[in-house]
Amino acid sequence: MTDDAVIVVQNLRKTYGSRVAVDDVSFEVRRGEIFGLLGSNGAGKTTTVECLEGLRRPEGGAARVLGVDAAARPEKLRGRVGCQLQDSRLPDRLRVWEALQLFAATAPGRVEWEPLLAAWGLTEKRNDAFSGLSGGQRQRLLVALSLVGDPEVVFLDEMTTGLDPGARRTTWGLIEAVRDRGTTIVLVTHFMDEAERLCDRVAVMDRGRIVAQDSPAALIAAEAGAVRVTFTGDGDFGWLAELPIVDSVTRHGAWVEVLGEGPVLNHVAAALLERGLAPFDLQTERPTLEETFLKLTGHGLED
Repeated sequence: MTDDAVIVVQNLRKTYGSRVAVDDVSFEVRRGEIFGLLGSNGAGKTTTVECLEGLRRPEGGAARVLGVDAAARPEKLRGRVGCQLQDSRLPDRLRVWEALQLFAATAPGRVEWEPLLAAWGLTEKRNDAFSGLSGGQRQRLLVALSLVGDPEVVFLDEMTTGLDPGARRTTWGLIEAVRDRGTTIVLVTHFMDEAERLCDRVAVMDRGRIVAQDSPAALIAAEAGAVRVTFTGDGDFGWLAELPIVDSVTRHGAWVEVLGEGPVLNHVAAALLERGLAPFDLQTERPTLEETFLKLTGHGLED
């Protein structure tokens, strides 16, 4: 266990009858980072987090949050941990400000909840009942409720589901601001662009097991394979194959395709400039986290 670990999961196992939902899962979350649990539906992400939140008791292994056994003493985490569950609902007639005030009243000490209205774009909806909110507004309220009391650790389970692209990006910025204040965040998501943007480190889950852990950039680099650089130009560019980092050069009509491994774009650009060539459309296709996920699990997110 590292000195700055605030969450320690060791050989966690959870079953539902004959179905194994979480199978020998181990990982640590460091203080002040955003740690992502990635996987398709049914991979075991939510069950793992529910064990950390003290909502489910595992059959094996250990899950400690802020030094507390989450299964044995979940009450010790009250006020220190915030949770936005995947499936949450409030009473239909409960108004937005009433929900925030209610959650603040249960937090230790005096809690200022009104700034959360503005931060999460709910000021104009403060008097609206929960039943009158759109799906995206409900989601923003549930995330805001998880942050009442400024918890040390926050669990966010599919926080941007139902949000439009603009609202998703706004939410990302707010989450980064929460992290920058020192809060540790565990983000459960199947949105790979979200994980790539937000997470310092991720664990990829598949069929109840963790198949890879590292930073998004490191996982992509490890599984990336060939790098593809393209540009348009006249003449023969076969001489680029003489570069040690280049594997092949192929022409497709007006387009030239260069394949290699490592910083291919830098080497190709430098070689072209040496010959006085500067294609305006020189570009590289960077592997994505979603492509890496496919290589690691052998299937897409929808499977």
